[in-house]
Amino acid sequence: MSDKIKEILSKYKTIAMVGVSKDPTKASTIVMKYMQKYGYKVIPVNPSAKGEKILGEEVFEKLEDIKTNIDIVDVFRPSSEAFKYAEDTIKIGAKVLWLQLGIKSEKAKKILKIKNIEYIENRCTKMEYQKIFLKINPSFPVLQD
Repeated sequence: MSDKIKEILSKYKTIAMVGVSKDPTKASTIVMKYMQKYGYKVIPVNPSAKGEKILGEEVFEKLEDIKTNIDIVDVFRPSSEAFKYAEDTIKIGAKVLWLQLGIKSEKAKKILKIKNIEYIENRCTKMEYQKIFLKINPSFPVLQD
């Protein structure tokens, strides 16, 4: 699994982050800031903050509204919503659906496998980046400078 994650994080640099909060203390916002720091273009998706800015990036209501090509759809939403985001991932032509810690969906996994789209569940992009590329394993949600 870590080889697949290393390949994904090395190859793909544009992330649509679903469920990013305007609250800078929330895990999603910390992860977004961290991934930006390490060279990723992170586009926030949050209907309640549509048109606003989070960490300098315009917030979109839904994935289909983003005009940029998305590599990774990174989801901070409940498992019950994962299948919908799997369908959206296919619709926008993204390469990976990444479900954050605690989020899983067998149904989403199956539909993505058929479409040959990578599926990662129950993993944090920030923590995986730190383990693989920085060889550190700090506890979440510490943001290190």
